[in-house]
Amino acid sequence: MTRRLTVAAAQLGPIQKAEGRDVSVGRMVRLMEAAHRRGVEVVVFPELALTTFFPRWYEADRAAADHWFESALPSNETAPLFEAARKYGIAFHLGYAERTPEGRRFNTAVFVHPSGEIVLKYRKVHLPGHAEYDPVRKVQHLEKRLFEVGDLGFPVMRAPVGGAGPVNLGMLICNDRRWPEAWRVLGLQSVEVVMLGYNTPSLNQDNRGFEAHHLRVLHSHLSIQAGCYQNATFAVATAKAGVEDGHELFGHSIIVNPQGEIMAQATSWGDELITADLDLDMCRLGRETIFNFAVHRRVEAYGRITAQTGAEVPAEWQPTGD
Repeated sequence: MTRRLTVAAAQLGPIQKAEGRDVSVGRMVRLMEAAHRRGVEVVVFPELALTTFFPRWYEADRAAADHWFESALPSNETAPLFEAARKYGIAFHLGYAERTPEGRRFNTAVFVHPSGEIVLKYRKVHLPGHAEYDPVRKVQHLEKRLFEVGDLGFPVMRAPVGGAGPVNLGMLICNDRRWPEAWRVLGLQSVEVVMLGYNTPSLNQDNRGFEAHHLRVLHSHLSIQAGCYQNATFAVATAKAGVEDGHELFGHSIIVNPQGEIMAQATSWGDELITADLDLDMCRLGRETIFNFAVHRRVEAYGRITAQTGAEVPAEWQPTGD
């Protein structure tokens, strides 16, 4: 029996700094209503979907940014999402800023079952940007200041979803998509669907060199397509898009199959729902042939991957002469 799962990437247009959570949650509920009409079983929302991308502003006192964080899910503000999930029988992925009871802060995503139960939580591991104010940058990117490195690893959970039965579910957040090690850890757990949210600017604002606009999208899609192909998995990669507080986010949400092909792509800078029917049995081909890890991986040759962080200068060859 074919295992099919209907998914949606629920791209969000910009969320302005002045807008409250009621605005973003209301828009997400409307996207869930549209998803229900299309027969969708899983909706994937972006990274930090409840607020503007607040790490672009520097605060000398980190606690001054705490109002952007959620201390509990569901909260009064986010309860309508959970109610919509129960009403429509739709599971959803939500990216948000998490503040724990101990006061720790993470860039987090959860996968919520239609019952309202949280099935899986992931905290972003690869934090880009910097920790202190950087006068060279046109716009600050202070994820290293506002968030801790995720401490949950890259978990995969097998859970019943829609009519597909148990599905192997994993998550990444934004910059994680650029790191092949993250995809491979998920692949080693037989992941079948990777849910990934991002907020990525159209310009490289590090101000240390030129990067053409079109390459921003190319590199994002390239990373996701390669991750899917090399780990025989689907991915639902959902963006924030449009001009948010004067800063452009490039959108281009995509759904990708285990062959690395783009099945659906957003074409606007606003709230947009793209959908695809996933035949989960497609994961078997790569997993049982070229990427049969048990047969072909050679861990004895990969020591540098976990033993080393920065790149080292290789040995230099010199002619021996006579």
